[in-house]
Amino acid sequence: MTVSNLVTNAQSQVDTILQAYKERAINRVFFVACGGSSALMYPSKYFLDRESSTITAEIYSSNEFIHRNPATLGPNSLVILCSHKGKTPETTEAAKFAKSKGALTVSLMYVETAPLADESDFIVNYSWAPPGQLDPHPEIMNYAILYRLSMGLLYVKEGNKKYEKLLNSLNSLDAVFQKAKAQYAEKAKAYAKEYKDEKVIYTMASGSNYGIAYSFAICILMEMQWIHSHAIHAGEFFHGPFEILDKNVPFVLLMGLDETRPLEERALTFLKQYGEKLLVLDAKDFDLTGVDEELKGYLAPLVLNFVLRVYAVALAAETNHPLETRRYMFKVPY
Repeated sequence: MTVSNLVTNAQSQVDTILQAYKERAINRVFFVACGGSSALMYPSKYFLDRESSTITAEIYSSNEFIHRNPATLGPNSLVILCSHKGKTPETTEAAKFAKSKGALTVSLMYVETAPLADESDFIVNYSWAPPGQLDPHPEIMNYAILYRLSMGLLYVKEGNKKYEKLLNSLNSLDAVFQKAKAQYAEKAKAYAKEYKDEKVIYTMASGSNYGIAYSFAICILMEMQWIHSHAIHAGEFFHGPFEILDKNVPFVLLMGLDETRPLEERALTFLKQYGEKLLVLDAKDFDLTGVDEELKGYLAPLVLNFVLRVYAVALAAETNHPLETRRYMFKVPY
């Protein structure tokens, strides 16, 4: 599909799904995926948790979704799945399983045709760019599509007006990302030069930002850089994990603009007191011009994710370990 048609196609696909929402009773949303595709669903779950009084949401790893077999999964369920190329076997099976229970299935993927598409009621093709590069259409990137689907659901079912504000705000993402890349490019290179030999780097966040910390830990540091990592929830930091902290342990702390920011601020105070190797990315430092004030807390994770990808590219250059290098993934049976 040509770039010029990508936005129109994605918008048309979402509009069709919103129409399908009107024809179904929906009281439960299941976000189902694996790895990074699962991590990007956290902001949308946070939105539904905060905004809806009639619809609940959960996130499941694809295979556990099948084996756990939630009792609430049924005809009144919406199951949103994601697989970058639509080939993740567990996610394809999860879509098939959800349909067998009568659920409405919507799948996100980068490609037009794939096994996952064959097992889904509807699909949406999102825009994608390699880590650190500027997506020509961030308004239909995977995070944005998930917000369109979740905010659109509450728009249809509960009259939530944030969907309309979202559509306007998403049009400003390109400029926001451009400014963020310029703001952090040199900082990322300096960080990479200083931390390129670290054997372990922890990440931490809360609320709508936690999925970003999780994604950076498991996808960038562990999968793509072979650096030991773990994503720590800022609220859980003081219930065990803080014992690992000393002046030689690196942490990446993400600070957002949502209602859980006090958890991240508390963690920052402790990290500064007892640690030294600290990278703090604070959404208050971003220029979010064009983003509606009511949506800044929800859209900050998208910018945090982009900035972290800038750091990932810089780190890969310093470690001489390309982000595409794999030892097992796609290479051996698993």
